[in-house]
Amino acid sequence: MRFFLKQILLLFFLQNTVAQVQEEVIEPENIKSIIFKGPTEDQFPIIQLGEPMYLEFDDLLANEQDYYYKIVHCDYDWTPSDLLKSQYLSGVDNQRIINYENSYTTLETYSNYQLTIPNENVKLKVSGNYVLEIYNSSYELQFSRRFVVYKDIVKVGGTVKRSRDFDFLNEKQVVQFAINAGNFRLVNPKKEVKVAILQNYYWPNALYNIKPQFTLGQELVYRYDQETAFNGGNEYLLFDTSDLRAPSSQISRIELNEIYHHYLFSDDYRNDEPYTFFPDINGDFTIRTLQGENASREAEYTNVHFSLPYTEALALDDVHIFGKYNNYALTEENKMVYNEENGMMEAVIKFKQGFYNYKYVTKNSENEIHLNPVGGNFHFTENNYLILVYYRDFGDIYDSIIGVGSANSRNITN
Repeated sequence: MRFFLKQILLLFFLQNTVAQVQEEVIEPENIKSIIFKGPTEDQFPIIQLGEPMYLEFDDLLANEQDYYYKIVHCDYDWTPSDLLKSQYLSGVDNQRIINYENSYTTLETYSNYQLTIPNENVKLKVSGNYVLEIYNSSYELQFSRRFVVYKDIVKVGGTVKRSRDFDFLNEKQVVQFAINAGNFRLVNPKKEVKVAILQNYYWPNALYNIKPQFTLGQELVYRYDQETAFNGGNEYLLFDTSDLRAPSSQISRIELNEIYHHYLFSDDYRNDEPYTFFPDINGDFTIRTLQGENASREAEYTNVHFSLPYTEALALDDVHIFGKYNNYALTEENKMVYNEENGMMEAVIKFKQGFYNYKYVTKNSENEIHLNPVGGNFHFTENNYLILVYYRDFGDIYDSIIGVGSANSRNITN
């Protein structure tokens, strides 16, 4: 009996250690320009069950190597769910990506790969959190991306308010919202319903485990202040290399060596400056070129040069170029290096032609990431917020998503 009990405990332990959070894996240096989106232009797929999503990426090795994709269903906390593949997929994944072409008349050669889901091999059957994984021919994981599939069952209405905390009155934005269940019966909403709130589709600072403040009939109301507050940040910086040969308000000069080099004007610190609005796309990017018709195959890669004056406020913290272009990863490639000759922090990153948002973030010796020490925090900043509503009924073995809402701080109120 004692041996049998030990075996059960060992099995329970192993099951719990295997259920690890599915973090997004950073791509290797030869993989660039990963575009992953649903029917809209926002590069984070939030799709209704049955809608298509699109993946596109370049391989700078340009040797037409084989890539394969897998789909993993996850629970609310991004650990793999207990569903079998056959329960959340119709068909079979682990298929080769067959739609690819080589670049055409470019200085930097690359192979461009494209994938659409659903396709003739696989379709999604249930809503919830998902991870798309891309493997090479040696079955080594190259990169992964999260996406969300939902059913439009409940309605979510949200708004953005200024913080009522006097210490953060001019810095933070508060998301308040309500979930209207309508005819969908919620027996115990505090246990059945969970929410996640994202700012500009950035998962690392998402808010979880927020209970409804109160209920009004079939409506769950969330009117918190501190519990649903985000730092406002500042508008992203930008540059546009769509025209290879044309300097602009962001580009000081252009050189041609083995490939084009675009030198940006040096950026300034905005953390102690008054807030100034200018339109951005909240960290995102779009590939485009004026030198060809098909940007996927004809857009060039260029080396973009960044510079930022060093100040003592940075101390020994690492400074990185931050944006959706590499899924907000902090790597050696986008880490800035101090130039003793001119007192500037500098970085050179290879980008495909297009329009890009970016900003500067810091990471200290304890690996703590600070998003806004250079740009500052302002409650006026235009940010987009996504509200995901998860549901698990008694007896269910996975978390479904029954509603999606959004709010924008453009019309922030007190």
